[in-house]
Amino acid sequence: MASELYTVSEAARWAKVSESFLNKARLTGGGPKFVRLGRAIRYRIEDLESWAADGAAGSTSEYGAAQ
Repeated sequence: MASELYTVSEAARWAKVSESFLNKARLTGGGPKFVRLGRAIRYRIEDLESWAADGAAGSTSEYGAAQ
């Protein structure tokens, strides 16, 4: 089954981050996996969900230890 592909704008709305954040994260790393179709950038929902889950922490000390 094919996954729906989100544009940068749609992915940013889903994650409640700015498009600028996603654009920078593609260059520096740390953002969700993405798909390049020619010049277009798209995000799969499962990659967005996985990225969000990887960033989950129970406390700030837990977050710092994961870095």
